[in-house]
Order: sequence, then structure tokens, then C-alpha cells
Amino acid sequence: MSTIENNFKRIQNQIHQCCEKNGIDYNNIKLIAVTKTRNADEINRAVQAGALDIGENKVQEIMDKHQDVLPVQWHMIGHLQTNKVKYIIDKVHMIHSLDSLKLAEEINKRAKQHHKVMDVLVQVNAAEEESKYGLTIKDSRSFIETLQRYENIHVKGLMTIAPFVENSENVRKYFRQMKQLFDDCKDLVSGNVTMQYLSMGMTNDFEVAIEEGANMIRIGTAVFGPRNY
Repeated sequence: MSTIENNFKRIQNQIHQCCEKNGIDYNNIKLIAVTKTRNADEINRAVQAGALDIGENKVQEIMDKHQDVLPVQWHMIGHLQTNKVKYIIDKVHMIHSLDSLKLAEEINKRAKQHHKVMDVLVQVNAAEEESKYGLTIKDSRSFIETLQRYENIHVKGLMTIAPFVENSENVRKYFRQMKQLFDDCKDLVSGNVTMQYLSMGMTNDFEVAIEEGANMIRIGTAVFGPRNY
């Protein structure tokens, strides 16, 4: 068994233990294996270990690797420019980084051309960091209300990237705020809004995220090792 396969199994065990400790159903947690800078061979080792969902930060990497990776569900988890939507609309299962009406209009248009409804998550910048994309918590609800008019977009929930800190307890408050927002938006559920996923938590803070209500986590380093820049 390769290092990647061992790492993937170890993460699964950690998630399982965290869920058991907190009375959470392990089967409700979706793990996205983040494959930024990883090659197809490395990704395939993770897939063979049980990874069903692959998350990429860049459009070009999806395009480069898509044909060489075993069957999986691809997720666009990084910032997405409107002029690049057309390249991935037929390749990805979900877009995690919807944060503007301009982008929503483009996704809706391209999805309609491909006769599909695109699953999306609304990206929220919970800590309001200048270096990150996303809506403020305050503006997110009205944004989701506006998205209800797009027939080829399916809003499946929310995504946030917490600040990187040494002590994950220091980001617990942002995860808690996100869970509150997620719950507050559930009354918006309609034809194209289901609020199914709360995506938050990465290698350094996923256990805290799960404790605060995340049911989708994005893990890269803990599966593949330190990133090759």
C-alpha cells in the first residue's frame, strides 16, 4: 500500500473517530481529496484507496488531468473566472466558489447550453480576509435569494476557507458563524436551493469544522503530503 493510500485511510479513521466522539453520523461527511499540483498517478492512488470526490483549485489542472484520472466526481474548489467557466462546465460535478452574480449568470448560461443543472456552493468569506474571495456573512442570504431565479444552477450549500492558524481552536468561531448562517438559510429552500452541504475544514482544522457542523471537508496535505509548488 502506498503512502497516499495509507494517508487516505488514516484520514478516514480520524474522521470516523471525530464523528464517534461527537455523536455524528460518519456516513454524512463527504471528503473531498484536494489535488492541487498532484499528477494523475498520485490522484489515482488516492482513488484506489477510496477517494470518490476530487477537488481542484485551477481550471487548467482539471483540463490537464481529467482524461487520465479514474472515474470520480470533480469539484472546482478554487476561484473561478467567468471566462473560464466554459472549459469545465461539462467536466465538474460541483462548483464550490460561486461569489458573484456575474459568475452565476455565466454558470447558468453555460450549463443551459450543455442541458444540465450545475450544482454550486456559495463561497463565504467568514473572517472577511482581504486575501480571500467570497461574500460576507451579512450579504450571503440576499445573494442566495437572488440565485433562485437561475434555472440551471442548483445551490447545494455554503463553503468557507478559514484563516490559517497554528491552533485550530482560533477558527472555531468562524465555523460556528457559518453553521448559524447555514441554518438561517434553510428557509430559502425552493426548487433550486436545497442547502445540503456546509463545506468547511481542511487538513489543519477539519476536526473542529466537523464538531461545528461541517458535512463536507477538503483535505489535501494530509492525503498527499506537503505540496509541490
